[in-house]
Amino acid sequence: MLHEILLALVGCTGDLIIDEREHHKSLGIPLYPDAPISDQCCFKLASDISFIDRSERDLIERLIALGFYYRELDRFTTKSRNLSWIRSGDVSPSNRASELSNRKTEKPSIYRRAFANGLVEVLSVYRSVVLQIEQKLLSETMPILATVIQGLNKFFVVLPPLYELVLEIERDDLRGGKLLNLLHKRFHCGVPELQACIQRLLWHGHQVLYNQLASWMVYGTLQDHHGEFFIRRQEDQNMEYGSSIPDTSEKLARLSADDTSLMDWHLGFHIFLDMLPENIHMHAAESILFAGKAIKILRNPSPGFKFQDALCKQQTGKGSQNVHESAAHHRFHKKPISGRIIGEELLPQSEADKIEIMLQDLKESLDFHKRSFECSVDSIRAIAASHLWQLVVVRADLNGHLKALKDYFLLAKGDFFQCFLEESQQLMRLPPHQSTAEIDIIVPFQMAAIKTISQEDKYFSRVSLRMPSFGITVKSSQVDLSKTKTNAGGSSETSLDGWDGIALEYSVDWPLQLFFTKEVLSKYRTIFQYLLRLKRTQLELEKSWASVMHQDHADFARHHNDRMNHSTSQPRRQHFRPMWHVREHMAFLIRNLQFYIQVDVVESQWDFLQSHIQNSNDFTELVTFHQEYLSALISQSFLDIGSVSRILGSIMTLCLQFCWTIENQESSQNTCELERITEMTVHSRNVSFSWFLTILPCFSRLYLVLVKSPFGRLCEV
Repeated sequence: MLHEILLALVGCTGDLIIDEREHHKSLGIPLYPDAPISDQCCFKLASDISFIDRSERDLIERLIALGFYYRELDRFTTKSRNLSWIRSGDVSPSNRASELSNRKTEKPSIYRRAFANGLVEVLSVYRSVVLQIEQKLLSETMPILATVIQGLNKFFVVLPPLYELVLEIERDDLRGGKLLNLLHKRFHCGVPELQACIQRLLWHGHQVLYNQLASWMVYGTLQDHHGEFFIRRQEDQNMEYGSSIPDTSEKLARLSADDTSLMDWHLGFHIFLDMLPENIHMHAAESILFAGKAIKILRNPSPGFKFQDALCKQQTGKGSQNVHESAAHHRFHKKPISGRIIGEELLPQSEADKIEIMLQDLKESLDFHKRSFECSVDSIRAIAASHLWQLVVVRADLNGHLKALKDYFLLAKGDFFQCFLEESQQLMRLPPHQSTAEIDIIVPFQMAAIKTISQEDKYFSRVSLRMPSFGITVKSSQVDLSKTKTNAGGSSETSLDGWDGIALEYSVDWPLQLFFTKEVLSKYRTIFQYLLRLKRTQLELEKSWASVMHQDHADFARHHNDRMNHSTSQPRRQHFRPMWHVREHMAFLIRNLQFYIQVDVVESQWDFLQSHIQNSNDFTELVTFHQEYLSALISQSFLDIGSVSRILGSIMTLCLQFCWTIENQESSQNTCELERITEMTVHSRNVSFSWFLTILPCFSRLYLVLVKSPFGRLCEV
C-alpha cells in the first residue's frame, strides 16, 4: 500500500489509487501531454478497498493530492519546454505542414519556458524528497504512513498554490510581462516556503527579460519573436489590432526608402503597456526605449554618412592643399567602407562592454531591486544620449544647420531677403499663376542669391523655394475694403495675398533627420511665412514713401516754374497730408513690430539656445531645448493666438492695400479709394482700439508696440 502511495506521489496511478478521468473513460489510456490541465483533483482511492476506514481514506486522499498536483505541473512543464516548434531547414514543407496540422496550434512563449524551468527545479526537489522517504521506509522494520506525511508536510503549502498559478496562466493565456506581473502579485503571500519558490520562478522570468534588454540596449536588436517584450515594432501593434492604418504605412514606406534607421527612430518602436511589468516605471520604460533606438542608430549608420565621414577624415589628414584632389578621386573611386568600423567609432566597444556589465550585474542578482534597476537604466540612457549627441552635434554640425535655419527661415540674412523682395516686388503685385508661380518666384530668388550669398555658404544649397498652396488668388489692390466685414471681435474676412504661400524647404541628411523632424521644419516654415510677410509690408511702406516724395518733389518743381498754377500746389499737398500721416503711423507700427520680433524674440531666444547647447551633452535635452526655442518663437510672435495673429494679418493686409493704392493716386478711382481707406481707419477707432485694450494687456510686449504707435488707434481690424 505504501509503495502504491509513493508511486502516486510522483504521478503514477494504478489499481489502488486511480485517476478518475481515466477510470470514467474505461480505456486505460494515459493522458496526452497536450491535454488540458484538470481544474480539480482526480486522484482517488479505489472504491472497492474495504480494509481502510474512513479517517485513513481521507488522510491518504489528502496525501495523494500532492501527486495529482505534481503530475499536472509536470505536464505543464513538459508542454511549455517543448521545442518541437523549432525545425531545421532540411524538413520538407509537406512534412512540416502535416506536423502542424496534427498538433494543436499554440503560440510559443519563452517566458513560459523560463517559468517551466523554475517549476522543474521545484519538482526535482519534491521528487528527491519522495525518494528519501522511500529509502527511509525501506530501512524501517515497521514503516508507517506518518513518515510519509511528515516528510512531505512542507509541500502542502507549496504545490497547491503553484497548481492554481498554472491554472490561471493556462486559463488567461498569460505570457511576457503579464506573467511576471502575476508572479510578482503572488509573491506577497506571507508563506516563506512559497515565497522562496515564487522568488525562484521570478528569477527565471527576469533572466529572459534581462536577455531581451541586453539585446536591445547593447546591440540595438529587438529579440522578441513571440510578442512578449514591452518594446514592440509599430507594425506589430497594427497587425494585432487588425488595423492597416494606411497613412502610417505610407509614412513608413517613404521613410524606409530614404533610410531604415529613420523609420525605426520616428515610427518604428513603441511601448506596449500590456506587457510592461508593474515593477518597471513608465519613465524607466521610456529610457529603455530611447536607449535601444539610440544604440540602433549608432550601430547602423547611414551608408551615405559612412562615406562622408571617411572622406572628411581623409581630407583633414591630407591638408587643405589636397582637398579637391581627394574629392575628385573619391567621386569616381568610392571604395566600400566597413559599416562595422564606423559603428564601433560611433559607439566604442568599451562603452558597449560597460552597458553589458551593468545588465549582467542586474541579471546575477537573486532579487529584482527596483532602485538598482532604474539607476542602471538611467546610466545606460545617459551613455546612449551622450554618444548620440556627439554624432548629431559634433559630427553632423548641428549648430551650423541651426545657424542656417536662423539665417534663412528667421530672416537673419536681412540683405538677402531685402534684395529678394526688391527683385520680386513687381511680380508680387500681380496675382500668382497656378502653373508658373513657383518658377516665376525662383528667378528673383536666384538673382538675390547671386548678389548677396557668398560661395563659402555651404548651407544655402540646402534651401529651396516652394509655392505649396494657393488660397483665393486676389490682387490686393482690387480688394474693396468698404465691403469687408468687421465685427466686435476684430476679425476680418479679407482674403490673403496669394504670395503669402511662399515657403522654404530645407534638405537635411542623416542623422539630422533625428533632430529636424517634419514637424520641426513645419514650425520653421510657419515662422518664415509670417516674417517674410512682415518684411514685405515694411519694404512696401518704404517704397511708397519714396514714390510719394518723388512725386511731391516733381509736382513742386513743376508748379514752381509755373507761377500761375502755383496756387493749386498747396491745396493738393494739404489734400494728401492725412494720407501721409496714416502711412507714417503704419510704418512706425510695422518697424516696431519687426524690431521686436527680430531682436527681442529671435536674437534673445537664439542666445538662450546657444547657451543650452554649450552646457549640454545629452541628445534628449538638446531636443527639449530646441522645442522650447521654437515654442518661444511662436508664442512670443503671437502666432499661437488666433485673435492676435488675425489682427496683425489684417494690419499687414491694410498696409499693403494702402501702399499699392497711394502709388496709383493719379487716377480718380484710386484717389477715392485712398480717401476711403483713410476715412475708414479714422471711423473704426472706437471699436478697434477698445477691443485692443480688452485683450492686449495680457501680452505686454505687443501692447507696448501697438500703443506707442498712433496707427494702433486708427487701424482697421
